[in-house]
Amino acid sequence: MDKLKKALSGREDQDDEERGFVSQALDASSLSWATRVKGFCICFGIGVLVCVLGSVVLVLGPLGGNLKLFAVLYTIGNMMTIGSTLFLMGPMKQLSNMFAKTRVIATVVMLVALVLTLCSAFWWKKNVLALMFVIIQFCAMTWYSISYIPYARDAVVKCFDGIIS
Repeated sequence: MDKLKKALSGREDQDDEERGFVSQALDASSLSWATRVKGFCICFGIGVLVCVLGSVVLVLGPLGGNLKLFAVLYTIGNMMTIGSTLFLMGPMKQLSNMFAKTRVIATVVMLVALVLTLCSAFWWKKNVLALMFVIIQFCAMTWYSISYIPYARDAVVKCFDGIIS
């Protein structure tokens, strides 16, 4: 099977020493499509559950008392949902898509908001600031997500333009 794989990829005459470490690692860790989809579904589902758990903690807890826990759970959930797409695309394709021309601003705002949410919850101990960064996370994640749907951003802009005008 390895000989067939090498012949189809055009590397039948190359030894393992001649190939780079990265290509060897990618060949060794390639997952089947079914495994990728299962990994995506599990990671995405856990991420959504963690976000929902954070929201439940916020709603059921005393006012302001669980804001730090909410911010942490919501941020971890968002990181898991973003990380779930690594199963489908792979890390390099995911990073190149995240920092593509159409998504770079949403990506940077989202990543900065993720970090600042954790900073405001743990180091600065400002609950209101953490909540503000969670809202920014939500908006940036929504804008980032709709960038994958053709013409969705244009539709959202026209919708808000119609509401404001």
